[in-house]
Amino acid sequence: MTGKGRELADVMERRKVDILCVQETRWKGSKARSIGAGFKLFYYGVDSKRNGVGVVLKEEFVRNVLEVKRVSDRVMSLKLEIEGVMLNVVSGYAPQVGCELEEKERFWSELDEVMESIPTGERVVIGADFNGHVGEGNTGDEEVMGKFGVKERNLEGQMVVDFAKRMDMGVVNTYFQKREEHRVTYKSGGRR
Repeated sequence: MTGKGRELADVMERRKVDILCVQETRWKGSKARSIGAGFKLFYYGVDSKRNGVGVVLKEEFVRNVLEVKRVSDRVMSLKLEIEGVMLNVVSGYAPQVGCELEEKERFWSELDEVMESIPTGERVVIGADFNGHVGEGNTGDEEVMGKFGVKERNLEGQMVVDFAKRMDMGVVNTYFQKREEHRVTYKSGGRR
């Protein structure tokens, strides 16, 4: 494979990343394909122009995959057994600010269903683009987030915090201080 998939595989190899969740894949279909450099992408998308989610695995872990759940073009999960540990990797892509509330609620409902289907005692990692700002500081939300969020909390960020509380999880990227250039991963027209 050439292009973005190969570029992604090269970065994963260079940074020694074994498992990666990806969003906005914009690939139509429900497949698994090699992307080069010893990595395989499991993905799901219904439209080649928008959305799409996936999980990239180092080839040596592909044999450990027990289940692939492709829920929608915004939510999918893989269940792996690694050294006797059940690991569920969930990839999510929340609707952007400006999308209809109904679409946002559908995403959170799908994500809730995936989480509720995972047996107690199994490990879960969610790699997602939640398209929200949880805000700087954590007053009142210390149990689910650190104080190194970005900007002021918006509705979408509140949905992330509420989800973390429901699932007894943490918003991990808020626990570590980051350099300014690493705090936001998307820029549009000079805005962050």
